[in-house]
Amino acid sequence: MSQASVSAVVYGRVQGVFFRGFVSRRARALGLTGYVRNLPQGGVEVRAEGESEKLEELVEHLRVGPPGARVERVEVNRSEPTGGLSHFEIRY
Repeated sequence: MSQASVSAVVYGRVQGVFFRGFVSRRARALGLTGYVRNLPQGGVEVRAEGESEKLEELVEHLRVGPPGARVERVEVNRSEPTGGLSHFEIRY
């Protein structure tokens, strides 16, 4: 399996609806490393590394979100993994 990295920003009603916990659970279940955090301007940033196929699954979860969220758009950038992320965490 090829390794990759994804950086995404999710826009819409994604704060105050348990979006970070949703992303963290999905990413850990997929065996990915990285983080999720709220952005001051209202979006949610996700950085994840792992198997390319698993990252694509995570991106699909980002497009839907948890109940209560309303995802308007997801901006995704793909790159080579750095290997500097050892687990997946919620950053505050």
